[in-house]
Amino acid sequence: MLTSLRIFAVNRQKMSSLYINNMCGCKITTRLRPSKPDVLLGKHYSSLPGLIGNDIKSLHSIINPPIAKIRNIGIMAHIDAGKTTTTERILYYSGYTRSLGDVDDGDTVTDFMAQERERGITIQSAAVTFDWKGYRVNLIDTPGHVDFTLEVERCLRVLDGAVAVLDASAGVEAQTLTVWRQADKHKIPRICFLNKMDKTGASFKYAVESIREKLKAKPLLLQLPIGEAKTFKGVIDIVNKEKLLWNSNSDDGKDFERKPLLEKSDPELLKETVEARIALIEQVADLDDEFADLVLGKFSENFDLLPAEKLQTAIHRVTLALTAVPVLCGSALKNKAIQPLLDAITMYLPSPEERNYDFLQWYNGDLCALAFKVLHDKQRGPLVFTRIYSGTLKPQSAIHNINGNCTEKISRLLLPFADQHIEIPSLTAGNIALTVGLKQTATGDTLVSSKSSALAAAQRAKRREEKQQRQSCEVERLLLAGVEIPEPVFFCTIEPSSWAKQPDLDHALKCLQREDPSLKVKLDPDSGQTVLCGMGELHLEIIHDRIKREYGLETYLGPLQVAYRETIMSSARATDTLDRTLGDKQHFVSVELEARPGETPSVTPVIEYAKSVSRDLLKDSQEAVENGVHNACLQGPLLGSPIQDVTITLHSLVIHPGTSATMISACVSRCVQKVLKKADKQILEPLMHLEVTVPRDFLSPVLADLAQRRGNVQEIQTRQYNRVVIGFVPLAEIMGYSTVLRTITSGSATFVLELSTYRAMNPQDQNTLLSQKSGTMARK
Repeated sequence: MLTSLRIFAVNRQKMSSLYINNMCGCKITTRLRPSKPDVLLGKHYSSLPGLIGNDIKSLHSIINPPIAKIRNIGIMAHIDAGKTTTTERILYYSGYTRSLGDVDDGDTVTDFMAQERERGITIQSAAVTFDWKGYRVNLIDTPGHVDFTLEVERCLRVLDGAVAVLDASAGVEAQTLTVWRQADKHKIPRICFLNKMDKTGASFKYAVESIREKLKAKPLLLQLPIGEAKTFKGVIDIVNKEKLLWNSNSDDGKDFERKPLLEKSDPELLKETVEARIALIEQVADLDDEFADLVLGKFSENFDLLPAEKLQTAIHRVTLALTAVPVLCGSALKNKAIQPLLDAITMYLPSPEERNYDFLQWYNGDLCALAFKVLHDKQRGPLVFTRIYSGTLKPQSAIHNINGNCTEKISRLLLPFADQHIEIPSLTAGNIALTVGLKQTATGDTLVSSKSSALAAAQRAKRREEKQQRQSCEVERLLLAGVEIPEPVFFCTIEPSSWAKQPDLDHALKCLQREDPSLKVKLDPDSGQTVLCGMGELHLEIIHDRIKREYGLETYLGPLQVAYRETIMSSARATDTLDRTLGDKQHFVSVELEARPGETPSVTPVIEYAKSVSRDLLKDSQEAVENGVHNACLQGPLLGSPIQDVTITLHSLVIHPGTSATMISACVSRCVQKVLKKADKQILEPLMHLEVTVPRDFLSPVLADLAQRRGNVQEIQTRQYNRVVIGFVPLAEIMGYSTVLRTITSGSATFVLELSTYRAMNPQDQNTLLSQKSGTMARK
């Protein structure tokens, strides 16, 4: 095998640089046969992982490095903070690309979709596997646009650490706060990278202060910039008291020098660095007792004598404990300070074995994995991204899906390299794999080796919980937490160019839904049209474009509409009776219901049963009753929008023997619709949290425009030379806002929208909306 690898290393320059060869795609014998290349590339790539230059490693170390040497990390940030550019530089310096990709040129590795390259934004998260100084790094570049927040959420679920990229001129922005909260939810250790230090208006001090004030985090300054904006030329390593300077004549940033700071040559920098290092040591000592004992014992007289390794180990512990966040700085676009960022990723972020997962003890080393993302490939079918928590995953093996209660076979196992994939014979715990052949698996499913393995794990969990006197459902013990799918706020109809193409459109939408759980598709019961529901204008626009490009279907989108909801303001009662004879069988149901406003907010109706209702009768019919209630609340009496914040109480239920469950549901549903019509009704509209960043010269026209849109401005902040307008505005008033904002600010302003809540419309606006809807219905 080693001979074969040496032959590959010697001859790899002779191979076409336009291909990635799946060197590990066969059964291991005495030779290693390369399989056919998966995808044609338009970019130069380096060799197989681990085969950089003449560094020949064993096949096992290439595919399955020690778990302590694995880092599963994500790059997260506000849109345009430089996530994808940072990822490109990381790939280049780690040896996996031979040329620097650029977002503006549309040739980046991780933004491989046509829509991403055209728009210069990240839409789908992309996984990249590479090595850095003996560490295996599985890195995921995530979107920054609010329409694709779910992409960030489902990736953070499987990561062990994250790099938060901030624009040094803007500090913490709206979407930074969103992704930070998501990382808090999953308890993910983070480091911050202050990017764009070369940008006009860049301020290291301002950016650090925004981390402290807005994120409520404790920044640990590991670096200081040497210059800012146009004068930025390198960084000071506070831990090692060194300066790192990048050669201005170097095109790719690989050429830089690391020098110790000396009193003779850099008295001012040395003084500043020593002060910063003492402050860092004191800050870490306050957060870590073990380090505090060390500092107060051996090094209390002189902090300068404290070895860098001791400080780095303490920073690692503090980062894992989520009590502080290491901060570094640089400029990805100008190729400066990315190598120290890579060192910090391997040094301060955790390995999989350093994260505490309680469920692992139940599996005793058996396979346990989480499917966190599904892609659809025309040739290979569904591709499922999987995080392995324990055990080993192998191709041609059967796995059991606990969520779907089904067994499937993995045909191939791949290492993900953006849209390129390297076939491998096995993968162990801690890694992220791409599986081929899982046709039933969806986002958030838990995968184990077999049904018997799941049962054995359930028994172990049960015994442990009995000891602790706790109880929970057996299946729930085994399921890894998936992701919460947000409710869509926009919808529109979609039609194919001809009815003959409808089955093809249905297939395309089914595939896209498996990839993107935030996309909902439903059928309008009145018109029979297919309705797309999504997270925003851009989201639906991208879906429409993908249907055309990837599935070759011409489709027509109807006008965008807002996803309103309805509720009731008063209580009401109603009765309904269904009496039908089908064939020789009589079906009889009589129902009395009460609807009242809910005491606590709830998207689904709360169902209660009066004491007068027979428990024996409910035992057999409760499921049918609840189905009827839920179905009736899907369409309210005013707009046909879902009903929320309502409590339904069943006061009376009479059912003749032999009555089918369908008839019970139909009667209950009809009664609920009747009682909702009797009550005072209210339309709820989605209220968006809006943040507009605008030069101060254009502040007045922006505020005037927001006032016309029923906007409510909460505060106006100062951010360097700009003003940040923060407020709330109804979603219906903000459609097409990007075009208007571009016009009134000469293209100099940006904005971010995020769903805040649903609020009741005032009577005048509600009557106007109902008049518009009734006019539209009359025209139809």
